[in-house]
Amino acid sequence: MHIPGVEVRVVERCASTNSVLLSECSPGTILLAAEEQTAGRGRHGRGWDSAPGVDLTFSLSRRVHRPARELASLSLVAGVAAARALRSLGAAAVAVKWPNDLVVGRAKLGGILVETRAQAGATHAVIGVGINCARRPVLERRLRRPVAALEQLIVPSRNAVVAAIARSLTEALERFDAEGFAAVRAQWEAMDAHAGQRLRVKLADGRSISGIGAGLAADGALRLLTRRGEQAVHSGRIVATQPA
Repeated sequence: MHIPGVEVRVVERCASTNSVLLSECSPGTILLAAEEQTAGRGRHGRGWDSAPGVDLTFSLSRRVHRPARELASLSLVAGVAAARALRSLGAAAVAVKWPNDLVVGRAKLGGILVETRAQAGATHAVIGVGINCARRPVLERRLRRPVAALEQLIVPSRNAVVAAIARSLTEALERFDAEGFAAVRAQWEAMDAHAGQRLRVKLADGRSISGIGAGLAADGALRLLTRRGEQAVHSGRIVATQPA
């Protein structure tokens, strides 16, 4: 696999591709893909279940130079980049779900985990991507929710998918460095799976809030139109949706 400007590594097994690249803090742009992650994870330490040798698990690391207050929007930037890449390969149904999921309809296709570490004058950012490639009814039954798989949408090689997403991510991060989140805000909203729907969001402190999804604030927060007026949610996850 050759991606211009990116050092590509492929390993049979590791605990977490994010953890490996975060510990290295190497300069340049590096992509690490693993056939199997023994300790893959999602946001807030939740586990990420993938089928060894079947699903896609990889991370891309590079330095970014935006102020620390803007880094929370990196998962949104990465989501747009991944969705654009998959759509370019023919998976037109892929959409984004705030803050870090790739979905097809109501089913989750993939997730993104962004981790950062401050360096002198910059930030070392690692963007982990996990995508379901094959249907696994057992996983759906265990999770008690629908799970989408790439094989339902397109049939390119896994290498082609990784390369397309890596190129798109690299371009998106370069633009983010130059222009900030404003450069992709409209694109994210155009791909929003739940625009205009009634949402219930579980906040980081355990409380829940409900309202109509109204896109994103300038900093990437989710805008909700509630009975008490518009509210911006900076940390949480959407746990229920229904038409408005």
